[in-house]
Amino acid sequence: MTTTGYDLDALRVTFPRWAIFRSDAGTFYATRRGVALSAAEINAGVQQTVCADDLDGLVTALQEQDAWR
Repeated sequence: MTTTGYDLDALRVTFPRWAIFRSDAGTFYATRRGVALSAAEINAGVQQTVCADDLDGLVTALQEQDAWR
């Protein structure tokens, strides 16, 4: 997978409630900042951390997760 031209700082501004980073293997991750999810939220599909192989997939995951809360 090759992802060029991505701007994690712009993504961090767009999703300020998430800590966003890219692993050495090239996978994109985001984890919620300062949030402890309840068991009910987890059972409903809310995730503490999401990941994707590319930036578009991460944006989609973040948008879906932000819709839950």
